Amino acid sequence: MVGKRIMLLGVLCFCMSLWLFQAGAAKAAETKIGVMNGQKVIWTCAAGAKAKVKLEEKMKGLQEKFKAEEQALVDLQNEIEKKSSAWSKEKKDQKVQDFNKKRRDLQTKQEEARTEMNQLKESELGPIIKAIQTELEKFGKEHGYTVILDSTTGAVPYFDQEAVEVSEALIKELDKSMAKK
Repeated sequence: MVGKRIMLLGVLCFCMSLWLFQAGAAKAAETKIGVMNGQKVIWTCAAGAKAKVKLEEKMKGLQEKFKAEEQALVDLQNEIEKKSSAWSKEKKDQKVQDFNKKRRDLQTKQEEARTEMNQLKESELGPIIKAIQTELEKFGKEHGYTVILDSTTGAVPYFDQEAVEVSEALIKELDKSMAKK
């Protein structure tokens, strides 16, 4: 009994899919799909270009800041490798301990810098992304687009929900088919 119901439901879904496909094919002439490069839009608009410069300057500053510390770590590691055989066990252990402490400190600073960069990126790009979403909706409606896709992420940042909404038609067909039973 349950198997028959599942099979009937499958057949019903298949039939409805065919009907919707046919209805969609008739409406396909009205469908207009746009594709945008979201990264290009963000980074080449005037506000995005300013944000990009600011973010790059900050990143460059942080890289310079850590360059000296990274080199000091490399130098200490080389010193340990070259001189450890001549050192006493206590001195060798102390140098290894110093190296590990400096490495952990650097990792902590780098993680803090990543967090700082993410916050800066969010504060700089957040308003731009919000403005893009508003303008994209306006642009889509003004130019008659049903859907605008982002080619860089595959996301759908805009779609005309009324143009692609099939719930009501599906409900009507479901009610018709269920009434026959």
